[in-house]
Parts: sequence; C-alpha cells; structure tokens
Amino acid sequence: MILFFIVEEIMDDMDNYILVESDNENMEDNMNQLEDEMVEGNGSSVPKVGMTFKNENELYDFYKAYAYAVGFPVRKQNSKKDDDGMLKYLTLTCSRKGNRSGTTSSSLKPQPTIQTRCKARICASSNIHGSWKINTVCLQHNHRISPTKSRLYCCNRELSVHVKRKLEVNDLAGIPLHKSYNSVVVEAGGYENMTCIEKDCHNYIEQVRRLRFGVGDATSIQNYNVVKMLRFLLQH
Repeated sequence: MILFFIVEEIMDDMDNYILVESDNENMEDNMNQLEDEMVEGNGSSVPKVGMTFKNENELYDFYKAYAYAVGFPVRKQNSKKDDDGMLKYLTLTCSRKGNRSGTTSSSLKPQPTIQTRCKARICASSNIHGSWKINTVCLQHNHRISPTKSRLYCCNRELSVHVKRKLEVNDLAGIPLHKSYNSVVVEAGGYENMTCIEKDCHNYIEQVRRLRFGVGDATSIQNYNVVKMLRFLLQH
C-alpha cells in the first residue's frame, strides 16, 4: 500500500516536471511574438495604468481573467496595510516571479522549478473610499505562455459542488477514484472542459476520508484503503 502511494507521488512529480519543461520551450521565440498573443482581439481587457476597481476582489478577478486568457498563473505577491490595518497597496504577479532554487554540490539531480524571475505584474493602491487604481503595469513575460494550459494552473482549478458530491457518493460505494473522475470528464464533455485534474479529486477525497474517520486516525484510513484495494483486485 505504501508503495502504491509512493509510485503515485512520483508520477505526479513527473507530470508537473513535463508541464514546466514544455512551457519553457522556445522562450526566445515567444518573447518576439508576445505582443501578437495579447488578448485585445479576444474580448478581454488588458491592464492599463489608471484603471479603477470597486474593491480588491474585483481587481484580483480582473487580473486573473486576463491571465487566464493570456496563459499564465497569478498570485498575490506583496501587500501593505496602513496604520488602521486597512490594505493600502497590492501587487499581483505572474507566479513565475522569483529565483530558481539553488542546488548544492551534493545534489544528484536539480529539482524542477517554474521560477524564471518573470517581471509581469500590476501594482495597485486603494483610496479612502476602498476603491483601487492600477499604478504600475508590466505585461512582458520571460517565458512561454500558453492559454490552452490555463485551466491546469493551481490558481484556476476548482471542484464544483456537483463534482464533490459525486466523488463522495462514489467513494462510499467503493467505486475507484479513476472511474469517478472519468465519469465526471464524460459529463463535462471532455478534458478540455474540466476545471480540475484527477490529482485535485484525489486530494479532496483524502480530505473527506480524514474528516469521516477523524483527524489523525491514520490506522482507520489505512485499513479503509487496504479494503478498497482488495475489493478492486477481486473485481478485476
């Protein structure tokens, strides 16, 4: 059983590494074509200095929608509050901002990383009425962007109430997770319409099981997994 989860974790790491490597291909060519790949022609607004928003959530949703259309993940990088504890400044960046992780001389294999010191970002500030205005904009990325992969980024993935309920019911019925996920994919009309990946479903079910058996009840969870595996083997 332990070996099963180790193999599964290794496969997840390989998938993430492949995604990172494929995004970094042809980086130099992408930089030359970046302006042509912006979303003016796709009906989405491009961030501009001076744009205003009613609140922080509206600002974040706007930049997240723009990033989804262009094809890069986002995160909240910096924030600063005033003396009254109210959020005053906020920076939203491409998730690839930052340095690549260094490796020591004893490292046998460098770990994959998506950090490329990307400078793409927007900086905004709020006024006394709580509205926000964009003060700084940098649209240029130093890595390949891919709108077709936007749904795979963590900031965009989510499980709907319907999917969560179906996973829970099927898990109680002893249906293997991969079959439940395939069923959800069929209902969605294909992988391209999914808002989550199988790993998200696995993490959710593990969380549900922990709550079902009691937090920290590792023995119960392990016994449950053993019974589930035996049932699967007997069915095949």
